[in-house]
Amino acid sequence: METTNGIKKEKQTMNLKTKALDIFSKYSMVIILIGLLIGFQLMTDGIFWRPLNITNIVLQNSHILVLAAGMLLVVLLGHVDLSVGSVMAFVGAISGILMVNWNISPWLAVPICIAIGAIIGAWQGYWVAYFGIPAFIVTLAGLLMFRGLTQVVLGGQSLAPFPEIFQKISTGYLPDLTDGSVHLLTMILGVLIAAALVFGQWRTREKRKNNLFEVESMNAFTLKAVMTAVVMIGVTYIFASYQGYPVILVILGVIVAAYAFLTNKTVAGRQIYATGGNRKAAELSGIKTKKITFWVFVNMGAMAALAGLILAARLNAATPQAGTSMELDAMAAVYFGGASTSGGVGTIVGTIVGGLVMGVLNNGMSILGVGVDWQQAIKGLILLLAVVLDIYNKKKKAA
Repeated sequence: METTNGIKKEKQTMNLKTKALDIFSKYSMVIILIGLLIGFQLMTDGIFWRPLNITNIVLQNSHILVLAAGMLLVVLLGHVDLSVGSVMAFVGAISGILMVNWNISPWLAVPICIAIGAIIGAWQGYWVAYFGIPAFIVTLAGLLMFRGLTQVVLGGQSLAPFPEIFQKISTGYLPDLTDGSVHLLTMILGVLIAAALVFGQWRTREKRKNNLFEVESMNAFTLKAVMTAVVMIGVTYIFASYQGYPVILVILGVIVAAYAFLTNKTVAGRQIYATGGNRKAAELSGIKTKKITFWVFVNMGAMAALAGLILAARLNAATPQAGTSMELDAMAAVYFGGASTSGGVGTIVGTIVGGLVMGVLNNGMSILGVGVDWQQAIKGLILLLAVVLDIYNKKKKAA
């Protein structure tokens, strides 16, 4: 009897360990992000979680998160785009010519600049998709070409200032309904978003249940729903205690929602995952992999253009050095977020979490007075650990 009880206890222990490892592998970056938030709050004597600082983290990293969203689709196909930083600078330079030199309205200049970014993406995607030239080579050429063209367009000088309405993209906030100490409109939006997220989780669970898939217990679902609502409303309160939601945060929210819908709910999204997972099999199943690759690079060009506009609006200037090394930050965010280096694996939520991990690291280390040199070294080490974790998880699943 004692032997039987011992075996049962051992099995229960093994099951708990397995579940714990599965949870960590699935939510590793979320756990790391939470750990960083708590750690920096303690190490900075409460400075880190101040509403102004949290808002600054979003404003300072918004262009990287936009880049990372576009880079996710490129990485899902098993490619990389090294040109996005240079495309950011080039589009920022064009926006300076249009709005500063030619006084063209931002309402017209912004769509023109995004269209230019899409054309650049089409140019690069054409060589990758239809000529089979490795994306690394094509986009490396783009990195050099568009960095040089930026210098040509700007003549080595910065262009400033931009119209005030254009600057609001990166520095503006949602209007408030009252003059109280808490931004009421932001709180209302936060509660509505929390309710929408919980409803989405419930709907997904019911759909899986109706299709006879395994779902979590009601207790586990309730705990997850409560945690989602608490976190969302808590973060919203932090923003509401300062000036409310920044405009750029709303733009990011729309982008995340659009990419989540694309990757999870559309045929095109499933085709992107299939192409990145096994290109030959995707082609044999009738997927037009060349067309998918082409349009993914068009999307990347448009997102790089948007990121360039966001950066130009935040700096209030178009500069030749804009976007330097941003391609590395974007790729790091995607890989931090759990995307596979070989393609076919990754999510938009993971990518945003990965970008926030980088932003929190930069901000926290800056508050603590850590030098830029050490910041780069630490980020490099964490990127390596993220890739090692990805490979470890793959081997474990295959075993």
